[in-house]
Amino acid sequence: MVTDAEQERLRALEKRIEQAKDAIAPKRNPRADSHNQAQLAWRMVIELVAGLMIGFGIGYGLDTLFGTKPIFLVLFILAGFAAGVKTMLRSAKEMQEKSGTSVADPQTKATAVAEDEEED
Repeated sequence: MVTDAEQERLRALEKRIEQAKDAIAPKRNPRADSHNQAQLAWRMVIELVAGLMIGFGIGYGLDTLFGTKPIFLVLFILAGFAAGVKTMLRSAKEMQEKSGTSVADPQTKATAVAEDEEED
């Protein structure tokens, strides 16, 4: 049998353990999360604009060099846009993997929901 003194010691120990866990556990800052999202958004915008500007520069340079004004400009702006979008998607995938969330197959989600509804 456990005496009252031993029970009191166990309660005190549990209380100290909880205090130690609270001191160690990282505190989530919602403002920091929103800043991370804003940084990601700006990064993606900059990547898209950089792709467009590089495409514009190359196209304008080639048009000036060959004397064909709109042809290379239009082609390389479109190529720069495609490269910018591809880079944006790669950055979004990288950030998604870093945060630990993954996009599940919609069919898998639908099956899981249907199974949950059947259990009720």
